[in-house]
Amino acid sequence: MNLYHCMIELKSDAKALAFAASVEQWMGELKALNLIGGWRLMRRKLGLASTMHEAFLLEIEVEDLAALERAFQAVAGLDETEMRHYELMHGMIASYTVGVYRPFPDPERRERVALI
Repeated sequence: MNLYHCMIELKSDAKALAFAASVEQWMGELKALNLIGGWRLMRRKLGLASTMHEAFLLEIEVEDLAALERAFQAVAGLDETEMRHYELMHGMIASYTVGVYRPFPDPERRERVALI
């Protein structure tokens, strides 16, 4: 299982509980479509973090990079009605950073893979 790791800062006028509810709806839709595995949303506790850490952490489980690509392709093909919950959630976000993490050590034991 790989983690699509998102650090999120909300807009100043966004409400944290409304954001959490919209994330739950959007992630629920992705999970119902079998585009993701599990997910969890966490909030920084008592402001205890470095300046590199945002207020929220969203972790989304995907089987592998091919599954992540399938999820991106499926989302790109959704119509405006189907994207309603995404737009609601995304509209509350001021900034975010993402990364993909894998279990380590992993069976491949490769730090770098290249085609050339």
